[in-house]
Amino acid sequence: MVDSICRALRDGGLEGEHAPALTINDCISSPLGFDVFDHVLTQLSSFILAGKSHSRSLVLVALSRSPSFYLELLKCKGIQLNSAQKWIHILDCYSDPLGWKDKLVRNESPNVSTSGSSDTVTSFSDVKDMDKLLSKVTELGKELLGPLKGHFSVAIDSVSKMLKYASLTSIASGIRKLRSHDQVSSIFWLLHSDLHEAKTVAVFDYTSSMIGNLEPLASNGERLSFDKLYLREEAFRLAKFSVRFKRRNGRVRLMSEEIRVEESGIKFTPIRADGQAISGSPLPKVHFNLHLSEKEQMDRASVVLPFEHQGNGKPIQIYDGRRSLKDIKADNAHVSIEPLEAADSSRGEIIYLRDSDDERPDSDEDPDDDLDI
Repeated sequence: MVDSICRALRDGGLEGEHAPALTINDCISSPLGFDVFDHVLTQLSSFILAGKSHSRSLVLVALSRSPSFYLELLKCKGIQLNSAQKWIHILDCYSDPLGWKDKLVRNESPNVSTSGSSDTVTSFSDVKDMDKLLSKVTELGKELLGPLKGHFSVAIDSVSKMLKYASLTSIASGIRKLRSHDQVSSIFWLLHSDLHEAKTVAVFDYTSSMIGNLEPLASNGERLSFDKLYLREEAFRLAKFSVRFKRRNGRVRLMSEEIRVEESGIKFTPIRADGQAISGSPLPKVHFNLHLSEKEQMDRASVVLPFEHQGNGKPIQIYDGRRSLKDIKADNAHVSIEPLEAADSSRGEIIYLRDSDDERPDSDEDPDDDLDI
């Protein structure tokens, strides 16, 4: 299922359609949103770097974590950053979102400013101005593409942080503009749904083409209530990830997976309709063994099948299923085959047994032979 999300973001949208958009909703009872966000980010980055994505570059808006964290994350996931300045750019809204540091430095040293940029990171200190922020995103995307026409993807690590500085209307309007931009291939973001009102979450769900919701899940598939979370540390490593895909024809497809966060990384396991995770074996869970032991295989091989004892020098008798063998012997209608040593292998014989004595002699002929077809 997560692979389907990554493929949708990788392939982008069709010409004239809005770019695919993913909302990742987490909550305090299942705070694994950043793990899912990091997984999608690394997968899309690897597609872009390998040239398998519709987009050629990526613009990451960092509000909750520093740019150095994301660079180290990509490096740990095996993504080469030697040519990072050609395909990824991070808009740093984390270090000084409101420009306070810049103002302090300017007051002390009027000719010095903390705002600046590098090959892969650009500082931004006016998060309240959403139009300016999104204009900077498109500007960085076009710079990465250069003079050649192409597309770029956008990642926002926390829309909840944006809502601290700007209004819901301006943010939702800005995201819709990004989706309709002719050079934006895909966009995804993280939202802490329990920090906002239901109508706020509904606005971003409406804006998205894919909505992923994280719910607490215990190891045995039983959902945990919020008041029992403190009893189970495992609840913060396990979650149910439900995704709703909106089709172009208006249909909606629902899929669910179990998420397990381990030291080696995040793992996804499909979930059956009863809520249990599907193991690696394709065999169903039953109360009996579907495999044979070595002794059972030997016992099965030693079983003599029907008529297997015939052919050892005794006449083989074929029963036609309707008449007793005694009647067949009396009418000489049975087949007697001598031992193979006495048989002539160069000759063959076909013996026909009529279904019944009342059967007409020509009943085996084609009844349509007399038709002029």
